[in-house]
Amino acid sequence: MEAQRDLVRALDELHSAAGRPSARSISQLIKQGDYPSAVSHETVRTTLNGQRVPRWETVRSIVSMLASACVNPPRDPDSEATRFLPLWRAVESGGQGTMKTARELALSSGWGAEDGKWTGEAIAGLLINPFGAIQIDPSLAVPHEPIFTEDEWVHAVVRMIESEGAEFAMQALLRILKGDYVGAEEGVPFGYQNFDHEAAEAYSAFRYGCERLLKRLATEPNLLQRSFAAMHADETMDREDRVAMLRAEADLSLLREVLTVTPETWHEVSEEAQHQVFGYLIKQISPMGRAGLPLDQRFQIVWRVPEPVKE
Repeated sequence: MEAQRDLVRALDELHSAAGRPSARSISQLIKQGDYPSAVSHETVRTTLNGQRVPRWETVRSIVSMLASACVNPPRDPDSEATRFLPLWRAVESGGQGTMKTARELALSSGWGAEDGKWTGEAIAGLLINPFGAIQIDPSLAVPHEPIFTEDEWVHAVVRMIESEGAEFAMQALLRILKGDYVGAEEGVPFGYQNFDHEAAEAYSAFRYGCERLLKRLATEPNLLQRSFAAMHADETMDREDRVAMLRAEADLSLLREVLTVTPETWHEVSEEAQHQVFGYLIKQISPMGRAGLPLDQRFQIVWRVPEPVKE
């Protein structure tokens, strides 16, 4: 069986790199150390010579102990265990591609997609990550556009529980919530841009400002026209901001789009037009509270045309 020969060859190479300690020595050192499972010297011997393939905890204990004995060059026990896991799984399953058990997932590190090849675990890790389905509260995550719906996420997780078991799904979710998610080495889940703190604040401020200005446009006649005039009359405006405003207004199609926007057509106009309307109505929006607070407590708006006084 080719898979078993690959595992035995890899074990023999690691055993040699560790100086070929005896089976009794390996067994004793495993018992004295912090390893997943105690291993008898007979099990060590039959594992190394390929007579039997024991459970993963046993193989991992032998591999980790041998890796710790390597000095020239040294080897990392966790990295070696990660390297051996697919070799062991190939023997157990009769081939590549099967999913890890919940126990294997808990004992292993990474999702197996680091080389660009997707594994079953990596796909499971991507699907079960709630980041992909919802706008997580800004105090917990950066703003982003979900890549599938909440219903699709729930359905995918239910299917995963049905096929792989609830323990596997919970182990995967716990790993993600602790920060070991698919794409963690790059700093972001696959499919997302990595916003820094200032960009996240700006994004939240823009969304809040748009929400407020749409409410005013819906209830105050000619607000956009009055704000347009107020911005042109603002002598305190920064020179670069004024140049940018005039350059945008030189685009007649954009100007027409801006001056005819309504709350009903807001989501139909271009993003450039939305930013231009934002600039006409809002002179300044600045943070005043920490992330996690309601938006009206996080940001303060200075309007070009003050809000009507409530009676």
